[in-house]
Parts: sequence; C-alpha cells; structure tokens
Amino acid sequence: MRKTTFLVLYIYVLFSFQGFGQEIRLKVSGNTEKETKVLDSLGYNKIHPNYNSIKRELDSLQNKLINIGFLENELLDITKKNDTSFTSNINLKNKFNTIYIYYNNEEIDKSTLNLISNAVLDDYFVLKIADIEKALTFINSEISKKGYPFSKLKLVDITNEPNATLKANLALETPDRKRTINDIVLKGYTKFPQSYLKHFLKIKPDQVFDLNTIQTKTTQLNNLKFAKELKPPEVLFTNDSTTLYLYIEKTKSNTFDGFLGFGTNEETGKLQFDGYLNLNLNNNLNFGESLRLLYKSDENDQQTFEADVSLPYLFKSPIGVDLLLRIFRKDSSFTTTNQSAKIHYQINPKHKAFGGILATESNNLLSNNTNQIITDYKTQYYTFAYQFINPQNYNALFPINSKVFLETGFGDRTTDSGSEKQTQLLFEAHKIFNLNLKNSFYIRLNGAHLISDSYFENELMRFGGINSIRGFEENSLYATLYGVVNTEYRYQISNTIFIHSIIDAAYFENKIINTDEKLFGYGFGFGLLTKAGLFRFNYANGKTENSAFNLSNSKIHISLTTNF
Repeated sequence: MRKTTFLVLYIYVLFSFQGFGQEIRLKVSGNTEKETKVLDSLGYNKIHPNYNSIKRELDSLQNKLINIGFLENELLDITKKNDTSFTSNINLKNKFNTIYIYYNNEEIDKSTLNLISNAVLDDYFVLKIADIEKALTFINSEISKKGYPFSKLKLVDITNEPNATLKANLALETPDRKRTINDIVLKGYTKFPQSYLKHFLKIKPDQVFDLNTIQTKTTQLNNLKFAKELKPPEVLFTNDSTTLYLYIEKTKSNTFDGFLGFGTNEETGKLQFDGYLNLNLNNNLNFGESLRLLYKSDENDQQTFEADVSLPYLFKSPIGVDLLLRIFRKDSSFTTTNQSAKIHYQINPKHKAFGGILATESNNLLSNNTNQIITDYKTQYYTFAYQFINPQNYNALFPINSKVFLETGFGDRTTDSGSEKQTQLLFEAHKIFNLNLKNSFYIRLNGAHLISDSYFENELMRFGGINSIRGFEENSLYATLYGVVNTEYRYQISNTIFIHSIIDAAYFENKIINTDEKLFGYGFGFGLLTKAGLFRFNYANGKTENSAFNLSNSKIHISLTTNF
C-alpha cells in the first residue's frame, strides 16, 4: 500500500515538473555590429519555451527585415550553446530603399496611384520598399470596388538596379466579367421598406458589387429607429449571378412619453401640477412613416396640441413630406394655429434638408383689448431647414451622440391694419462628450429670434420648463429673442442607471415691454431604464440674474418614455 502511494506521488511530481518547461534564451546577431543594431531595433522576442517557438520568431524577424528593405536577408545558422541558450546569425546583405513599378494605365487609373505615391508617371510609379504591401493592398481594394472582387495583383520580373533600387512590373489578373448585384434577399425583417434600400442605404440591383462598401452602408441600418442589422451581409456567387443577403431585425420604435411636474404657485402659494403626453408611432405600416401626437397642459392655464406626420420616399423617390398641425391656447386670451407642409431630402443617413410653407393664424379672445398687445393676425412663411443626427447605438440610455437643427423662415404678417415683413430663425444642437465608459458631459444649445418692426404678445416665442431652461414653469417665458444652454455632467452607474447635474443658463429679450434678462437653473437628476421604459427625475431651482435663490421656486419633473 505504501509502495503504491509512493509511486503515485512520484508520477504526479514528475509530470508536474515536466509541465514547467525551461526558458530558452535567443540571441540574434548580424555579420557586423551595425547589422546587429538593426536586428535589435526590431524588438524580437528573446525568451522562448521551445525550439519551435525560436524558429517561428526567426521567420517573423526575416519578414520584418524584408518589409524595411533587406529583401535578400539570409538566415545562416541556429546554434545551441547549452540547454537554455541558442544563437542565430542573419546576413542582412543589401538594403533597398525604393522600387520602380511599371503598370498598364488602361488597367489602373493614375488617380489611384497618386493616392499612394508622390512620383507617378504615365507608365511607372515609385514606392518606398516599406510601403509595397500596404500600397498593393490599397490598389487591389480600389479594383475590387469596380466589381472585380476576385482580382489578383502581384509584382513580377523584379530586377536589381544601382543605387539600392529595384524595378518590377505590376501584373493584374481579373475575371472577364464585372460583378454586379443581381438580387437582394432580406432575412429576418422581410417587409423592410424597399425604398430605404435604394435611397437610405443606396443599395440596389444592377449596382457594381463591392462588399466593403456594402458592409459600411448596412451599418447605417442602426441609425434607423425601426430596424437594426443582425449580422454583416453575406454574398452568394455563382457563375452568372451575385446574390446579396441582408440580415435585418425590426425593433420596437413606438414611444410613449409623459411627465408630471409640480411646484408652488407664486401668487396663491398652492401646489400646482403640469404635464404632457407625447405619442410617437413609427413604421407600423412598414413604410418608414412616423406619426406624432402631443398634448400639453401646464400650470399657466396653457394647452398645446400637436400632430405631425412624416412620409419618407414618396412614390419610391428620394423625396419625403412632413405635415404639421399645432394649436395653442392661452387661457381666455388667444388661440394660435400653425399649419406646416415641408418636403425633405435625405442626403445620407446623417444629413437631411427641408423646404416648405408655414401658415399661422391667431385669434384674440379678449372682448376688451385697448392696448392692442394681442390682436388677430395671419402669417405665411417660406421655410428652409437642415438636420444632422449622429447616433451612438451602443448606449441605450443616450442613443444620440450629437444633433444639429437649423431653420429659417421669412414671409409676411397680415393684420387688419396692413402687412409687415418678418423673419424667424430657429436653432437647436446638442453634443455628448464621452470622457470614458461611465463619465460624460452633455451640452445643449437652443434658441430662436423673431425679426419684425412691431410685435404682438400672441406671436412671441414661448420657452421654459423641462425641455428648455429647467427650474421655471412650462412655457412661462415670452420672448422676441432667446438662447438657452443646458449642461449635465453624467455618471453612468450601470447600463441602466445614471445620475447627473443640472446647470442651465438663458438670455432673452422681449421688445414689447423693452426688457432683457438672464436666467439660471441649478439642480440634479437621475434616470433609470426599466422594462417599462426610461424613467427620469429632475429637481431644479430657477432664478433671475438679480434675484436670490428661493426654495419655493423649485420644480420637480418626472417623466417616463416607453417603447412598444
């Protein structure tokens, strides 16, 4: 029994020691001290577990020498000094600095070669030896973009020239027939709108096939609200056709957004509530369309109703239409109705341009308005706008990294006393600066300017509240010009929870009462991504430039955005 135990222990110890191989050191030298310094500068690995590892390292070292111009380098020997030490000698021979490559200008465009060489003539171009591999890969990729994915490129007839230069001919082998996309097959979301393939992704049948370009385009699917790419596209090649397979998944893109706000009324001292409901329906007809319905009621006895529809790529064209109806009522003072019709053109997945008409009609509801601050009027503007959106799809809490929207409108305002030229400017932009995976800084700018010779209260722009400067009542501020800066320092505790600071500032002018003022809002908030949606809580206190902080002016905003 003891002998058996001793034998098992001996075998265990023996195999344990065999599991830890001895380290072998490698020293590589050249024929001269200068050559040895070149070898040492390449940073080869000097510690190895076995002889095969040494062989692989020497092969790698010779390839590195070739890449820097020692094309004729030769491994002379590998010598074992002892059980833990090997030496090797490599003869570097001549170093070549440049190569003259002769090409057929009917096969390869000179403009392509200008991107990789500063010396391009009609029949040859010059490269540094170290740039050969990278340059040939680039040329081959450019040829592939023209519909020849199976092209082969190589250097032939290489000859030595004086002054450490080489000459070679560039040989190109391409199939006789250019590859084009014959068919596009959708996998997963088979009802994906075909117009988005043609105009959004710009992929269509009979297009010259280039897989790298197609893969770049299909990643733009993740910029859509209603679809995403499941995996990279695949291709089926046959002798006479090329079939492209796209893997797309339909995503939940409908959203329901609402918030509840409450604060203290400055006049009555009582608690008041305000809030809104915002419903967005996207791509329910598999057309890429969107419908938005908004109803807002706030503590200033103001009600807003909005309905807008976006219909992209009408009649399979690159043109879409946006329609808007907005009705605003201020207690018993006035109502204002806006109707807008725009056409838009999707320049590419991130950029969009608009042009259209905006008509406004406002009615005075007051029976006695001797000061004529509120009056009936109509306006008609011609509008032009531009939009840029850059998403960050890896972050569910903050899916949009940056956005810019610019709009200008110019036209006439008509009242019973005559007409007057007006211009309106709108601006909104935001950007997230990601410091690392958990910390980021968010900044948002928005503003508007109404340019006119005279103004009425019922045409002024309204701002303030959770979507403007926080710490103030919803739409409580009236201006002929205003600008708002919102900032947040965000700390993402996990993929579903974040906290943030609130530091807002605003400047506005009201030319009816000849006033201009600076406003500030301070506070904090947090967000929580749940199965029901994104829940957000904001606490902010607002003050004017010359007033002190008053806790009774604080506002608490609660919102929930649900995807379905």
